[in-house]
Amino acid sequence: MPTDLMKLAGKLTVNDPVDLDLTDSAHLNRTHEVAGALLDSGADQDQLRQLEADLVANAAETPLLLHVAAKMAVSRRVLQNLKVPAHLSVVFAVYKEHQRILPPDQVAGGEDFLVRKVNQLEWLFEGRDDLTWEMIVVDDGCPEGSGRIAQDIVEANNWADKVRVLFLADAIAAGAPVTAPLKTADDSRKGGSIALGMWTAAETVRDNHVIVFTDADLSTHLGQTGLLMGEILNGGCDAAIGSRREPNSVVIKKGVRNTRGKLFIYLWKRIIGLLPDIVDTQCGFKGFAAPVVREIAGDLLEKKFAFDIELLIKVRLRREDSIARVPVAWIDSEALSTTTDIQPYLPMLQAMVGMYKAYLPREKNADEFAAFIESLDERAWSRLVDNIPVGITQREPAEFGGFSGVSADELRIAAGL
Repeated sequence: MPTDLMKLAGKLTVNDPVDLDLTDSAHLNRTHEVAGALLDSGADQDQLRQLEADLVANAAETPLLLHVAAKMAVSRRVLQNLKVPAHLSVVFAVYKEHQRILPPDQVAGGEDFLVRKVNQLEWLFEGRDDLTWEMIVVDDGCPEGSGRIAQDIVEANNWADKVRVLFLADAIAAGAPVTAPLKTADDSRKGGSIALGMWTAAETVRDNHVIVFTDADLSTHLGQTGLLMGEILNGGCDAAIGSRREPNSVVIKKGVRNTRGKLFIYLWKRIIGLLPDIVDTQCGFKGFAAPVVREIAGDLLEKKFAFDIELLIKVRLRREDSIARVPVAWIDSEALSTTTDIQPYLPMLQAMVGMYKAYLPREKNADEFAAFIESLDERAWSRLVDNIPVGITQREPAEFGGFSGVSADELRIAAGL
């Protein structure tokens, strides 16, 4: 390892704070500086990946920005080594992001995320004129005008050639087939807008085109996008999904939601047996080959928060072993979150029952869990969350593909049904 990367990494960040403030541009700029220094060391892709693993093994002593910078360095090295021209489209939806889209000097908790995302992609693609990118922002019917604010930022920065703003309401009014069966933008919760953005990106046929959707916030640094692109363009995968549950993942998550998340994973695993190897379906950082998007995104059943898993089902039904799991650095962004109070686990599970019935062969055990999920209302779900059996809480989600020791009847009792 050139100049001992671990020693270099430690020296680079000796004066940096342990935490990473998503609202602080100086903190975020440091990730670019440190990643650049790691690349300048001459380390190749394998050596940088080893550094990732070594940092995770020494997580207690590692500043968060160093974890992020190491993954960014691998990502950029992947793109530097890419042998073909390529194009990236990044899609994200905005809903009640009118505060978080602003800089922190204008609103407390502001992330200035549109400006930051553009900066992140400019850093990632610097030096490769044959690698191009665009960003598509889709207003998901925001009553606070997030899309209009995004348009103003685009115009103020002369980004019309690289950033487009779409409005789901306009596409529905125009009868765009990809928006069916939505009647208004109120019928969507992110999924309708992501489908529109991906479909719009895929309409222009380009060679080596990868389409990535992400979240509006800065939880996942887009400097990591090369990790997804490499799996598709070099690895031959149809999709590459960011995962917060891999050995080399780095996750900073505030609040206590772990057991509820385990329950969610355990339940969907019982009805969607097609994805036994995938644990984190909801990380907002997924990439797809554009031809695959043209096949799978035009007629999604789910236009709300469970759209991710429908895309994964359709990818796997199209071609087995075509989804790569990519460990990412992910930092929870809750200060101005639009989903903290929504708690959509139950609606998502019930939407997945519809996917099970639409796409997969019926099976007795899955039918029993599907019936149980359909029988739940919010009150019963709350009781179940308060009484999750220890067979679920004491296991890790990675075990749930092969563990089905808690029956639907046991869960029905726990839910008070």
